Amino acid sequence: MKILIVRFSSIGDIVLTTPVVRCVKLQTGAEVHYLTKSAYKSLLSDSPYIDKHIFIDKEITEVTAQLKTERYDLILDLHHNLRTWRLKQQIGVPSASFHKLNKEKWLLTNLKIDRLPPIHIVDRYLATAKQLGVENDGNGLDYFIPKQEEIDVTSLGNITPGNYLTFVIGAKHGTKRLPNDKISAIIKKLDSPVVLIGGKEDLERGKTIQFAERHKIINACGSLNINQSASVIRQSKAVITHDTGMMHIAAALKKPIVSIWGNTVPKFGMTPYYPQGAENFKIIENNTLRCRPCSKIGYPTCPKKHFNCMNDIPSEEVIMALQQLI
Repeated sequence: MKILIVRFSSIGDIVLTTPVVRCVKLQTGAEVHYLTKSAYKSLLSDSPYIDKHIFIDKEITEVTAQLKTERYDLILDLHHNLRTWRLKQQIGVPSASFHKLNKEKWLLTNLKIDRLPPIHIVDRYLATAKQLGVENDGNGLDYFIPKQEEIDVTSLGNITPGNYLTFVIGAKHGTKRLPNDKISAIIKKLDSPVVLIGGKEDLERGKTIQFAERHKIINACGSLNINQSASVIRQSKAVITHDTGMMHIAAALKKPIVSIWGNTVPKFGMTPYYPQGAENFKIIENNTLRCRPCSKIGYPTCPKKHFNCMNDIPSEEVIMALQQLI
């Protein structure tokens, strides 16, 4: 049997599909292929459960001819959009698609009517493989860091494995990110050294946050790729993060997580996902606002102009949550 699993983006969503990959491979013995965008190839490059990786840059036409020759028995569509619909039409083999709950998310964000089921997105992904007899093995997420991309954290500064915290300051959307002064206020109260993780777009923010606590903060934003950032997370004692892809990598690496939520909400089903019985995270969010959630994804800036979902989060609450975890 040959199975094609499809998820084009993005970091967190792809990591959240890893239980499907593992369970399908181990429970059916099928040959497993995975189709995603080239930009995310490093996320799955070392997975022992994927027999073949297939990548596109932009369009499915780049690989349509190749996919037709594979003669798949089933496509597991874990993206479920127009692009994957066209792909399935062109390949012409049986498929199963996960339920995106777009209607329910629209009701919650626009009318504040909650019809969302209390089901994590991982379990909705796994439901697509139910016809194969696949069940959740309870082992959580996977993330495999290539050996050559593990880093010596002592090269970053005055830290050693296990004696520092990782603070993921980045997020794709501005309404998912704590303001700089909030991050600085939290770090000021911490007893441990802190490594800031983010992309190149977060470099200047990292410098601003680092300025007041240079003796305590290492700004690694923009200097590490995804796997190197994952290596920093793996060697830290805990992680403070926004609702972003690196949060899910931290969960896959079984790290304690303080997860801070702005305009999005845990009800969307994308909280840190651990092995059964091993949950080790704390959610920090402002539940007093009628405007939240304002989007299932996010905005560059607060549409209400006040940004109280982040501005009103007490730094002490983050510190207390971290202390309870570690």
